[in-house]
Amino acid sequence: MKPSLADPQQLSARVKQYARELGFQQAAITDTDLRAYSGHLAQWLGEGRHGDMAWMRRHMDMRADPAALVPGAIRVISARMDYLPPGADMEAVLRRPEKAYLSRYAVGRDYHKLMRRRLQKLMRRIEQDISQDLGGGRYRVFTDSAPVMEKALAEKAGLGWIGKHTNLINKQAGSWFFLGEIYTDLPLAVDRAVDRPIDRPPSPPQEHCGECRTCMDVCPTGAITAPYQLDARLCISYLTIEHQGAIPLPLRPLIGNRVYGCDDCQLCCPWNRFADFTQERDFHPRQRLDDITLLELLGWNEAAFLQNTRGSAIRRIGYQRWLRNLAVAAGNCATQAQAPRRALAKALAAKRGEASQMAREHIDWALGRLRTNGLSVL
Repeated sequence: MKPSLADPQQLSARVKQYARELGFQQAAITDTDLRAYSGHLAQWLGEGRHGDMAWMRRHMDMRADPAALVPGAIRVISARMDYLPPGADMEAVLRRPEKAYLSRYAVGRDYHKLMRRRLQKLMRRIEQDISQDLGGGRYRVFTDSAPVMEKALAEKAGLGWIGKHTNLINKQAGSWFFLGEIYTDLPLAVDRAVDRPIDRPPSPPQEHCGECRTCMDVCPTGAITAPYQLDARLCISYLTIEHQGAIPLPLRPLIGNRVYGCDDCQLCCPWNRFADFTQERDFHPRQRLDDITLLELLGWNEAAFLQNTRGSAIRRIGYQRWLRNLAVAAGNCATQAQAPRRALAKALAAKRGEASQMAREHIDWALGRLRTNGLSVL
């Protein structure tokens, strides 16, 4: 039975039911007033904490006002989908310097494609079952693909709270999930519109981090500079994924064997004891990327990199940044007796000929560390 078109609550309930049927763990609906969040973002940008992510400065008007991005939008459907894959013990991989750690969101299929298709299916269901009877509607779907304040909208809708590490945490599901949105002009009932005070940074009254600061203490580079304050320029995820140039020398030893991203602040979060493994097979590890050695990855040439990362979010950093990251991780094996240091050094030296100037500088840095610790490889 279709929902009553005169009852916004029934309309919203049907939308959330459709979302669950399509594989989202939860969906919620909020309004488009982001004034309480946009000031915090503007201050963060003004302090330069976004590093060289210049795209974050663009279209601030659209980030702050969904109706500027999608004219007529008055509601946002925010949905979340679990992504934590079963597989190798993440902490065990981090303890093995000869292994390569890749952020668990990236070891499977690129979430952008899956989430976008699923959101489009949700949009079509809404169009077919609701909006046609309302005389049409305007929609647009997003998943980390446009000037959208995803975490702010999800928090505002009641899907969780922005924790001290600046990730969204759900009380029943932890933080291992992706977010996606549908902007619409349908007059749906909002689930929650809890705004944090405009005159102070996070977090709102329903925040549940309490006195815990484990994520701040665990962060290898000290990127969480204060509760709810992240300096991207220090963040390993930024350095290994978004940053296009050389990784600053003082930060390289702190990166350890993290080759693509970093999950430390989620691994240590007490709320993630409630997290479930994903039900989406596409998010399960490919190419054994959840438990693979640096040597194996150094054995990939550019063609192999492109082939083995086909359909993966990893591919977008390109081969030269991939080499850069592998070199840093290999260099960090220099003081580890159990690591295959000689084999890593030979593999690195063999890569110099296909490396860009930027990647070669990191390779030479790694070789220098290995030589300093008693290896003669050339």
